[in-house]
Amino acid sequence: MKLRIVLADDHPFVLLGVRSVLLAADDIEVVGQACGARELLQTLEAVPCDVVITDLTMPPVSGEAEDGLRLVQRLRRDWPHIAVVVLTGVANAVLLRAVAHAGVVAMLRKTGPMDDLAAIVRGAAQGLAHLSPAIERELAAAGGPSDLCLPRLTPRESEVVRKFASGGSITEIARALGRDVRTVSCQKRDAMAKLGISNDAGLFAYVRAYGLL
Repeated sequence: MKLRIVLADDHPFVLLGVRSVLLAADDIEVVGQACGARELLQTLEAVPCDVVITDLTMPPVSGEAEDGLRLVQRLRRDWPHIAVVVLTGVANAVLLRAVAHAGVVAMLRKTGPMDDLAAIVRGAAQGLAHLSPAIERELAAAGGPSDLCLPRLTPRESEVVRKFASGGSITEIARALGRDVRTVSCQKRDAMAKLGISNDAGLFAYVRAYGLL
């Protein structure tokens, strides 16, 4: 039985290229394709498939509110039996870690070679993880774990991070928690080091990505 694949990307040439690579494999069948998140979800409701290959940044149409992370989370929630492969140009290490943690099996760079795509798709159907070298390098350069494991913060570090991302200053957080300002500042710094984040913007992105607010 052939592997059934559904493709999703807002660029027609990307869809055409990926489709042509997959159709060259005798054991793979492209059973559907979509140009946006809503169309992808509608396709999956109507067409059985084994693997979804999707972009993360497909511009929404009217009434469509799925961003890349939410789309992956919904795919994993509503179709847990379908393997998700992400094909993306996104270079934000925080978002990529969040997407991987949401349950994708493989992440590939759009600009990378497609020679091994069929093999990666076959592996994904069997639960074999794959991370393209380009994405692995980006994660390593960002100072975070390249295996995409979610770093564990202490309860106090998590509390400080949430309050800071909610708009509280270090002084305000210290007052609210009854801690010394230097202690709170140290807990924030330690949390950022564990997450591989070097600035406040990255910290805000992490909190949003993991829904910690």
